[in-house]
Amino acid sequence: MDWILDAAPLVAGLIGVLVGAVAIGAFRWSEREQHTVPPQPEPELDDGLVRTLAVLRSAAVVLDAQDRVVRASPPAHALGVVRDGRLVHASMRDMVADVRRDGVIRDEELDVPRGPVGPSRLLLQVRVAQVTPDHLLLLAEDLTQARRLEAVRRDFVVNVSHELKTPVGALSLLAETVQDAADDPEAVRRFSARMRSEAARLSALVHEIIELSRLQVAGALEDAEEVVVDDVVQEAVDRARTAADAKSVRIVSGGDPGVVVIGDRNLLVTAVRNLLDNAVAYSPAGTRVNVGVRRRGDLVEVAVVDEGVGIDAADQERVFERFYRVDPARSRDTGGTGLGLSIVKHVAADHGGDVSVWSQPGRGSTFTLRLPVATPAAAPAAPDAPTTPAASADARTSTSPSRPGPATTPTRSST
Repeated sequence: MDWILDAAPLVAGLIGVLVGAVAIGAFRWSEREQHTVPPQPEPELDDGLVRTLAVLRSAAVVLDAQDRVVRASPPAHALGVVRDGRLVHASMRDMVADVRRDGVIRDEELDVPRGPVGPSRLLLQVRVAQVTPDHLLLLAEDLTQARRLEAVRRDFVVNVSHELKTPVGALSLLAETVQDAADDPEAVRRFSARMRSEAARLSALVHEIIELSRLQVAGALEDAEEVVVDDVVQEAVDRARTAADAKSVRIVSGGDPGVVVIGDRNLLVTAVRNLLDNAVAYSPAGTRVNVGVRRRGDLVEVAVVDEGVGIDAADQERVFERFYRVDPARSRDTGGTGLGLSIVKHVAADHGGDVSVWSQPGRGSTFTLRLPVATPAAAPAAPDAPTTPAASADARTSTSPSRPGPATTPTRSST
């Protein structure tokens, strides 16, 4: 028994050493585990490819082996190419299947619906290629606007050709008629007057085509300066007076004086003159055309109001299109070219403004040209008011009690 008692301290010491060794080993193992980075899964896409896709302007979509969308750029979602992790359009899925089958890059122009409902469509240039053994890349570029502009240019050339052919052909026929009627002074005078009319129409058409082409070129306002709106209105009224006097139409102008805008004086005069000519052409004899100038906050409105035939609601959205005429027969009688209001629209846009129309058949029309004022903080602002087409109608100055009241008190008139 004595030897057991003598060995007890030794055994206790050995147990303590063993426990300490185990504790130290456990601590070091724990520390090693904390500093050891666990194995990471390899990225599904190469970082370089991801960075490249991020800077592309085209819609970009990466598909995995099961044709699930791995990555899609914001334009892909905006164009509706991707929805719920899948390609939306069957034509694109067919292109993907073809590339998976033979590995050949596909490049096609696809006409697809813009959304799940509605008639609107998109024209997309789509390219599909294999970028890894399992992944395909689809790029889609929106060509809708570019194709629309091309169509507009083609239509413009066709319309110009047609519009020029009409007066040129008429002049040719009239010249032959005058030649054949050389012994009839009365016929010569009559046909000569017709020739002058057609020549004037041709000259006006060529002038407006040149003017419109110039407006569509960047930098049309290189010589912008401060322009007093009163002076623009007065010069436009003076230029429109001859045509108005011929129809006994009175032009009355007035409104907020001293408003200044930044722009090209000649272009602004052309815009207001075109609105006045349009109003006079479609006004019955003995009526009145009013021009009102109103300051609304940081904008100035120039409203041209007539008592003419008015415009149907279906035609109001198209009156600013090139060569569009509400009544082609009447336009021929008045010598209209169909470009006047289009020129007004471009002048307004170049000056940072817009033009709108309010009209009802039989109640006349109000065309309102809005432009930013040159010194928005210097001049007192008129009370804010709605700027909807209906609100623009309050610039009308008709004597009829059923029409909206006047925006201004006319102070000048042309008789």
